[in-house]
Amino acid sequence: MADALGINARLLGSTETVYGTAPADNWSKLPFVSAELGSVQGLLAADVLGLGRDPAAPARDKVDLDGQVVVPVDLRAIGQWLTWMLGPPATTDTAGAAPYTHVFASGAAALPSFALEIGLPDKGDYFVNTGLGLDSLALAFQRSGQAAATIQLVGQKETRAGVSAGGTPATATFTRFGQFQGTIRKDGTALGNVVSASATFANGLEKAEVIREDGLIAGWLPGVTAFTGQMTVRFTDNVLLALAEAGGTCELTLGYVLSASQSLLLTAHEVHLPKPKQKIAGPGGLQATYDWQAARHEGLGKMLTVTLINDVESYS
Repeated sequence: MADALGINARLLGSTETVYGTAPADNWSKLPFVSAELGSVQGLLAADVLGLGRDPAAPARDKVDLDGQVVVPVDLRAIGQWLTWMLGPPATTDTAGAAPYTHVFASGAAALPSFALEIGLPDKGDYFVNTGLGLDSLALAFQRSGQAAATIQLVGQKETRAGVSAGGTPATATFTRFGQFQGTIRKDGTALGNVVSASATFANGLEKAEVIREDGLIAGWLPGVTAFTGQMTVRFTDNVLLALAEAGGTCELTLGYVLSASQSLLLTAHEVHLPKPKQKIAGPGGLQATYDWQAARHEGLGKMLTVTLINDVESYS
């Protein structure tokens, strides 16, 4: 019997109308690098006495559904993940046609739930995970390599079926950003001498763990958001050090640019920098690492704006 192959696996996604209920339509095919998602139900060892030395049968415990999906940072499908992370964007066009500018903002009072189907066509097994919420999304920036996002998920239920729930899913043309197309800007100006950087947005989802006959959670609630990261820069000037010493703030933009009509930019409007420890480890060039934190900008009323420009008309 042939094995199921990862090369033939597929990932489909659709926004839920009713929490925890798999959508009947509007499924999209999503490119992915790896997936580790599904429900887990552990066993509780028997604690009874008086039945001899051999244990009684274990009992089943609660059901937990969470996991991680790594996806390419691409021009089109990434907008769906951003919608699940921040809520639907405000979209504008250019003279009634593409390119379309999708603007996402942090701080939404409610977030959409969604379903993901992991399909193994080789074996005819399709695992539908429902009641999902996007807990965090992490990006890493470096000089070379492929751009990818690591996504942490929280969900309610996994169901296995012999046929796909996705029917004929919508499939967008795949265009991936490369690390060499990355950009990092301070107050709108390109920040030079950055060796590497990372950024993580977290929704702080809180599971509603209630008593139920099926052992599932009742849902999840959005918590306090966070946008944090790290920058390692060559010690060529003291611009960031002076800012950190003064306790000042700056606007920080990280993202990828293919062209004026193809880009993804994440802008934190009020970034706080800690004063780093100076380290000299050898005769070469010196570097400093800043573990930055973003906060709500009082004037703008938000912490983060994500701007995606592409040829997708809507993420509704």
